[in-house]
Amino acid sequence: METEVSNRFDNFVLHMYNHLTREQRYGIYLGLQEKKSLKAIAQAIKVSESTVCREIKRHGGSRSGYNWVAADEKAKKLAHRTSNRKLKPEIVMLINDCITKDWSPRQTAGWLEKNYSIKVSHEAIYQIIRNDKSGVLASHCRHKMKYRHHWIKQVAKNIPGRVSIHERPKEADGSRFGDWEMDTIVGPGNKGAILTLTERSTNFILAANLPNGKNAAALASVVWRLLLPYKGFALKTITTDNGSEFAEHLSISKRLKVPVFFADPYSSWQKGAIENANKLIRQYIPKEMELNFISDKKLAFIVAKINDRPREKLDFESPKKRFFSFFD
Repeated sequence: METEVSNRFDNFVLHMYNHLTREQRYGIYLGLQEKKSLKAIAQAIKVSESTVCREIKRHGGSRSGYNWVAADEKAKKLAHRTSNRKLKPEIVMLINDCITKDWSPRQTAGWLEKNYSIKVSHEAIYQIIRNDKSGVLASHCRHKMKYRHHWIKQVAKNIPGRVSIHERPKEADGSRFGDWEMDTIVGPGNKGAILTLTERSTNFILAANLPNGKNAAALASVVWRLLLPYKGFALKTITTDNGSEFAEHLSISKRLKVPVFFADPYSSWQKGAIENANKLIRQYIPKEMELNFISDKKLAFIVAKINDRPREKLDFESPKKRFFSFFD
């Protein structure tokens, strides 16, 4: 998906809309010093010839008068003053393309700036979504531009061998690779359940249907199956809540050689990564939807789509790309 969007952006940016980077301006300067043609310079920095021509006229007026440092500083000041001006139709088309891929406004704004130096605030993108009277863009947002109340999960009072989150190593603060969080998504009337796992430093998500619902022994087997490929350096700790479905945590620890820690009751902020992951999944599986109708194939598609989204936390890299970079 990321490749498809990138290709479409390349075509738009090359032919319609160019904010030059500092490196591209330096490339123009070097090309002019070497007395290259405007066409050759444009090909070297991958923009149109007209873009190079406009850049020289705006910042120097002639081939000999072009100052790339001054040009870059002037462009930055102008971009800061005009980042939220009325957007050109082609930029709105790019934004719409991102939103319909289920990217958030903040992800869209960050990805555009990082990859194409297009500065648009996420507030401006939210306004584009609100102005879409068809509701199509809002339908691709996680909350559909609405707010909902959250329900408190029932917790088990007695879990044998439970180890408190307060005994978890300080290194497992979400910055190192290999610390996971675990939870379940439950269907209406407690019918049907999905196991969710996320690696905290990359926000990479794993998920699987639970045919036996919240049965603890069956859930432990699914956890083993999902995390077995990452046993070792990519699996250092697991943190979860006090749901009765995690009563077989000792079995998980023994089979995967990993400690399992339990958050305090009613303290969802202590496992914020998995809470956020569940919200992202809920974008595709609303609370009123019966989970029995979610096939393994459909669930895999949803998880893959989320793992391909650029994240602000990752400097707008995707969780999938960042996660597997540790295995290179």
